[in-house]
Amino acid sequence: MSVSLYGSGNTVIQVVNSAFSIDVSTSSTSYVTSGVYATITPQSTTSKILVLVNSSAAFSGTSGNGLKCQLWRGTSGAASGSTIAANPFYFQINSSSSYSPFSINYLDSPSSTSALTYTVMMASASSGTVGFISGFGAGNNLATITL
Repeated sequence: MSVSLYGSGNTVIQVVNSAFSIDVSTSSTSYVTSGVYATITPQSTTSKILVLVNSSAAFSGTSGNGLKCQLWRGTSGAASGSTIAANPFYFQINSSSSYSPFSINYLDSPSSTSALTYTVMMASASSGTVGFISGFGAGNNLATITL
């Protein structure tokens, strides 16, 4: 979904929303793509992009393991570019096998008018398996990213 509004000053000019039904897991401590991404073209070099992500994390193996997420911004499609936040977003669970909903909120200042793709990258904080899932239980929800 994409909505465009035209105004002056501090107004919302454009909204892009993407939803995914996913189930991706890794035990790697190196970042891999979660499969959640969205593309937006800023109207000006002073545009701000608010990135909102909602999903669920799955954990198995070592209690205390965590899911690390980074937001990447690139111009060549999903999983391109580099991280835009200095520190990863970290979600920890204290049981050996569990699910937990989470959200990420980040305000970016890209200084660009090129099409930009924001991708959620994921990694395990230790050697346990972590997952990036769209939901759990009956009536699974979708993983969403809104710009």
